[in-house]
Amino acid sequence: MRSLLAIVLSLGFASCVAAGLRGTGDLGVVVERADGGLLVVEHSGNSRLAEVEGLGDLSHASVVFSRDERYAYVFGRDGGLTKVDILKGRIVKRVMQSGNSIGGAISQDGRLVAVSNYEPGGVRVFDAATLEMVADIPAEYAPGKFSKTVGLVDAPGNRFVFSLYDGDQIWLVDMNDPHKPAVTRFENIGKAPYDALITPDGRYYIAGLFGEDSMALLDLWHPEKGVRKILSGYLAHDDRLPVYKMPHLEGWAVAGDRAFVPAVGQHKVLVMNTDNWQQEAEIDVHGQPVFVMARPDSRQVWVNFAHPDNDTVQVIDAESLRVIKTLVPGKAVLHMEFTPRGEHLWLSVRDENRVDIYDTRTLERIKSLPARKPSGIFFTDRAHRIGL
Repeated sequence: MRSLLAIVLSLGFASCVAAGLRGTGDLGVVVERADGGLLVVEHSGNSRLAEVEGLGDLSHASVVFSRDERYAYVFGRDGGLTKVDILKGRIVKRVMQSGNSIGGAISQDGRLVAVSNYEPGGVRVFDAATLEMVADIPAEYAPGKFSKTVGLVDAPGNRFVFSLYDGDQIWLVDMNDPHKPAVTRFENIGKAPYDALITPDGRYYIAGLFGEDSMALLDLWHPEKGVRKILSGYLAHDDRLPVYKMPHLEGWAVAGDRAFVPAVGQHKVLVMNTDNWQQEAEIDVHGQPVFVMARPDSRQVWVNFAHPDNDTVQVIDAESLRVIKTLVPGKAVLHMEFTPRGEHLWLSVRDENRVDIYDTRTLERIKSLPARKPSGIFFTDRAHRIGL
């Protein structure tokens, strides 16, 4: 009788523990920019799980995840770096590491978190477990002159890469000895690099140049070859339009052997061949593209736009290079995120205080979730992808 009671109690305890457990693979966060909050969501049932407040100025916030997908590292515009436990829905630690920051990255081994700063110009690197600073890399491109840093990404080999907006440079930083960063500088790479990306295989770092109609490419397999220009003169035959919002190059669509690129100051998406990085086509679209994102199977490319056309999203068929659907979700579509296998796309509609979820097969909206001035949407599968 006593052993039977022990078994019953054991089974009861096990079931209670199991009921409280869940994995992290279908979790994500939505930035609620107006209130300095983070909404924790899951995309198996398309629901809200928790709200986390007290993250400061999130007007240009971005997020990376720990290797186990449990912790979100939030980079605030006010210089705040916040570690959030998304399973418990609470802040673990928050540090004010600068006066103005513009994004960050997590190292290949998951041990280091780097933050890109406008003020003071440079990159600071922190221990991912404790948020203690382990390295400070001022972006001093000339004696006494410091640059805003942009386009910070992780690269294979526990390296970080970033661009100097004011200094017209790209820096490659080896962090294998965290306390002694080894910096390789590439100078005169082009005028005013404003953002950058790394290709999904981790080989190429590409910086967009606001000061000229070309881009700068660094082959990380052969950095000794230096930086070369690609897409030179792509605006030569068009009138340049006012730029209301800079494109986000980390939202480039790399689909097969093609890259779909937002054209600065144009109502176009440019198509490049990734074998030779030459332009092979251009696609006329509704407005000035901000994010140009490929569905995980590369068959579709979804595009959103800058003001005043930011109520619209267009879907491009990656095979025919045709716009196959124009959607009008609502005012201020700021960010898009595919579920890991691409069956759904989530998008934030800031001025209507909601997040919409679309079926990427039918191109129909299937659900909306309330959110307070939502902007960035980030799912935990990013933890296992280079440059995200």
